[in-house]
Amino acid sequence: MCRVLAYIGPETPVEGLLLKPPNSLVNQSLDPELYPELQLAGWGFGVWSESLLKPEDPLIYRRPVAAFYDDNARHIIPSLKGSTILAHVRAATYDSTVVLADENCHPFSFEGTSWIVAQNGNLPAWQLLQRELLQHCKDQYLKQMRGTTDTEFLYVLLLSLLESDSDEAVQAAIEEMLRLIAKAMQNLQLSALTKLKMALVSPDRIIGVNWGLGHEGETDPAGDWRELRKSGPHTDDFALSMLLEPMYMLLGRNFEHDETSYDFEECTEDEATAAIFASEPLTENHDGWLTLEFGEIVFLEKKGERITRSVSELTV
Repeated sequence: MCRVLAYIGPETPVEGLLLKPPNSLVNQSLDPELYPELQLAGWGFGVWSESLLKPEDPLIYRRPVAAFYDDNARHIIPSLKGSTILAHVRAATYDSTVVLADENCHPFSFEGTSWIVAQNGNLPAWQLLQRELLQHCKDQYLKQMRGTTDTEFLYVLLLSLLESDSDEAVQAAIEEMLRLIAKAMQNLQLSALTKLKMALVSPDRIIGVNWGLGHEGETDPAGDWRELRKSGPHTDDFALSMLLEPMYMLLGRNFEHDETSYDFEECTEDEATAAIFASEPLTENHDGWLTLEFGEIVFLEKKGERITRSVSELTV
């Protein structure tokens, strides 16, 4: 499964998020703690920063090579700061059907929207599901599609359903997207385990989604992900554990005081000035990490100098 990391807060060196910590996103591509395989199919990041000539637009960097092999990263990243960051390392099956190209690396960014997206998940048979789903997609987004991934198609579908950028409108669009996917899989008899662990990011905002369908297309799969994980890779129970495991959040302040660690200075949530949203807890001590459980959506936003957090259940 892919790995996702998002940050909002004061301007901070990007290398403190992507390069320097022992469990940095680049290092996760080689040695992820909660996943047994390497992420070799590419990586990328998006950054908003007041130091850029176009601070209203994200700087997008994507390359179809393993992050730890990307020699450009160590020359570019140390020159960057950011107040909103979304990064991703891509996992894919190890066979010749996987298309390695810039266009298939996350995050995805289209004109006409402030949102960029990355996810660690999988929408099986998405090319066939288009029979049912294309009718809900707007031309302005379809014509910007360049790659061959399920995530980029989901991005098109979600943007097409979005009526405004409010939290309520985003949740409504996500829930409608999920309903349409579940119905399309049922109508076409393509039901299969589906993972949609998504980070939707715009300046000073992170919206995290943890949702999916079980092996038979059920919207309420159940089980203890830790116990299921014991079955070992390449089993149905292991795949289900990857679906049901949480995503993680860390809130705090003065993140930039130590670029070699993801630790924040301890404070109450009301005093937090920065937040990280990630596929796994990124510090040796997991204390302080909050979980986004399966079936939930989280809204993280920087308002003034403070971070707000709101978690809701997804209704599908």
